[in-house]
Amino acid sequence: MHPFSEATQSRILFAADLLRQAQHVIILTGAGLSTPSGIPDFRSEGTGLWAKDEPLEVASLSTFRTHPERFYAWFRPLANEIYTAKPNPAHMALAMLEEKQILKTVITQNIDLLHQKAGSKNVIETHGSLKTLTCTQCYQQYSYQAYLPIFLENGTIPHCPACESILKPDVILFGEQLPQKAWQAAQQAARNCDLIIVAGSSLEVLPVAGLPMQAIDRGAHLIVINQSATYLDVRADIIFAENVAEVIPAITEQVLYD
Repeated sequence: MHPFSEATQSRILFAADLLRQAQHVIILTGAGLSTPSGIPDFRSEGTGLWAKDEPLEVASLSTFRTHPERFYAWFRPLANEIYTAKPNPAHMALAMLEEKQILKTVITQNIDLLHQKAGSKNVIETHGSLKTLTCTQCYQQYSYQAYLPIFLENGTIPHCPACESILKPDVILFGEQLPQKAWQAAQQAARNCDLIIVAGSSLEVLPVAGLPMQAIDRGAHLIVINQSATYLDVRADIIFAENVAEVIPAITEQVLYD
């Protein structure tokens, strides 16, 4: 167990109490949950993806439509890191909380499938995921397993076997609408919860960043676990500005075993 300060340990005990008392707990996870697994986040100074590239130039729907090779060149190293990443202790702890029926829903902005790899079942992917690709012309959908390894190995852009058009990974790019079913399910979860945890998200990307506000406006408690400040810190019951891969397992251990 990581040695926490007295103040942090006190907050861990308080957070565990909130989880025990809650009837319907959900969590919203962002890129910061996967950085301990080796996947870079977007906004960290010097190391974030947007410290090196302008997002609208490489990761927008318009770029994909006009210069798909530019998107794929940018995407390849990130996809490789995602493909080889393993769940970290935070992912594993959340899967345990779900198994014990304490955590009802994981809403994630991440596309890396690490929640599912850790064993979480009820995962809403608001920004899509890497598990499928869709043809840009005939809209046939394909599993990533037939295309991603070849793309990572030699950079071959995936094409549709039916019509030979380019396949697009089913991840949400800038300028693209969120998947409707996932977004509706996420809003429903936010409306129904009495405790929402925000973990590894700076809450800067709309509309997903508005979900915790929906929850607390209906009376839900809020726990924020993020190393940088969020716009909702002033309304949080507890704030942890510490490593999610240390704090979440500590809270989970407190809930399940103490």
